[in-house]
Amino acid sequence: MVINPQHTYVHLADDGKAQEVSGDSFWQLPPEEFERFGKGWLVSEFAFTEDWPTWEMHPEGDEIVYLLSGSVELLLDRGGEIQTIAMEGSGAVVVPRGVWHTAKLRLPSRMLHVTRGEGTQNRPA
Repeated sequence: MVINPQHTYVHLADDGKAQEVSGDSFWQLPPEEFERFGKGWLVSEFAFTEDWPTWEMHPEGDEIVYLLSGSVELLLDRGGEIQTIAMEGSGAVVVPRGVWHTAKLRLPSRMLHVTRGEGTQNRPA
């Protein structure tokens, strides 16, 4: 079966199993069910037409942010110093664990994300 990662995330568990998870309902899961997806890796794709509304940070693991199409500036907050990484067309950046990050769009974009979800934090952009 073909998976569309914009609608169906894939959770890669520490034991090597891959489980499909509905992206539409994932963020509304009750805390006890959501918690089981914190271990392992979550693979998801998003289409963006405007800047990210928040900064995010993953304390339990690095994140791979893979630009599939479009153009963005990925901003990394490294202790108050903002590093800007221009991405255009296609390419990936590894965001280290514990680094706050957000994106400003230059063109509508599609991005694939691979991250450990446990402990993810957000703050307004």
